[in-house]
Amino acid sequence: MLNLERLRTLDALARHGSVSGAAAGLHITTSAVSQQMAKLEREAGQRLLAKNGRGVRLTDAGRLLAEHAARILSQVELAQADLEAQRGQVAGELRLSAFPTAARGLFPAALAALRAEHPALRIRSSELEPERGINGVVRGDLDLAVVLDWYNKPMPLPDGLVKAPLLDDPADVALPVGHRLAGRDEVDLAEFAEDEWITWGEGEFCHEWLMFTLRSKGIEPIVGHRAAETHTQLGLVAAGLGVCIAPLLGRHPMPAAVVTVPLRQRVRRHVYVVWRADADRRPSIRAAVDALRAAAREVGEEG
Repeated sequence: MLNLERLRTLDALARHGSVSGAAAGLHITTSAVSQQMAKLEREAGQRLLAKNGRGVRLTDAGRLLAEHAARILSQVELAQADLEAQRGQVAGELRLSAFPTAARGLFPAALAALRAEHPALRIRSSELEPERGINGVVRGDLDLAVVLDWYNKPMPLPDGLVKAPLLDDPADVALPVGHRLAGRDEVDLAEFAEDEWITWGEGEFCHEWLMFTLRSKGIEPIVGHRAAETHTQLGLVAAGLGVCIAPLLGRHPMPAAVVTVPLRQRVRRHVYVVWRADADRRPSIRAAVDALRAAAREVGEEG
């Protein structure tokens, strides 16, 4: 008989690609992963792992069993979700992430409401960029992730996930008060061809969107500074070091030395929450989605 927890360890190894990654995802030690795999190999009667340099790789038998393990664990998740739905209780642990401005703009209200309404629910939140949040949900490290699309650049979403819209987040250009365009009612991105941009980190989804959008208008962007956090970007704008895109979500309070000007072609981010389809009936998932939607409505009313 194959042990479910050992199959869970094999599944984590297949998803994370390393013993250390599996250990981190399962919140156990690397030696515990190795012990579980040794026992699973004895149960299976075949080698499931082979050395690969300093690491390990799955053998053909290991990959075959890992595929079965993923299906078995998905069925277990469905069974747990059905049992929770039958009880109708919002309890247990809920792990969720959001990209930085959503964590700032949505989590305080949403998570406080969840704690007040469902005291038996343990909430664990983290701040992660959209790609890492989606990967965490796919791997099972997270239950939900708040992520985004830009109006002209969708975020690829893997199969097996469910999503619910939260809000459309308008974005303006943030300028120093002394900038030549600071008094305008609206601007076009092409007017910033000679300006330095303050943007997100290399490879981050929002940075790639900005580069894609500027280049589609025939502008080769001048990137002066990078910062993950909106308020760091705005601080650099206030110091006269460049301009940045400033979505509404999470940007308040604005520095006194910064003004925002709408773009002539309105720019919006589509903010939504994702979770695994096999957990769709869990009351805790539904409660969290409702709380996030309520927090998003408050943001929309303020905007």
